[in-house]
Amino acid sequence: MKAEPEAVVLYARVSTKKQADAGNLERQMERLRAYAREKGYRVVAEYSDVASGLNQNRRGLERVLKSAERGEFRKLLIEYPDRLARFGYAYLERHLKHCGVEIEITSQKEPEDAHTELVRDLLAIVTSFSARLYGVKGGRKIRRGFRELIRDAEEAGER
Repeated sequence: MKAEPEAVVLYARVSTKKQADAGNLERQMERLRAYAREKGYRVVAEYSDVASGLNQNRRGLERVLKSAERGEFRKLLIEYPDRLARFGYAYLERHLKHCGVEIEITSQKEPEDAHTELVRDLLAIVTSFSARLYGVKGGRKIRRGFRELIRDAEEAGER
């Protein structure tokens, strides 16, 4: 199956349920819809996830990849590269290009809460490695400390 040139898929992601409940996911998707309308693209599917950009098991992302592999669209619209993946973006971009899909980034400026999200993801990585190094009990203690740091970073970002 060969998709028409203006066939696009929209992909949006937020890290937390709190962000989704606050409407951030829907607003992100609406901005992508508006961009597609402005460009004259035909949206063939919309996918989204409420998960960390580090999480490799995202249902929406998996659906994007399967649809690309079936040749159902030509462009993937995302707001920022980290919406697709915090790390490994280049691998996803290469795979999609191999499937005949171009990624189109719709925004040039990162949102205000991107810093807090990045801090949360980096702390998740450190926590994971700490738990491996110091065992589960040590990992719990470190995780508790990192939760406090995350909470402090989120409060600072809200000011």
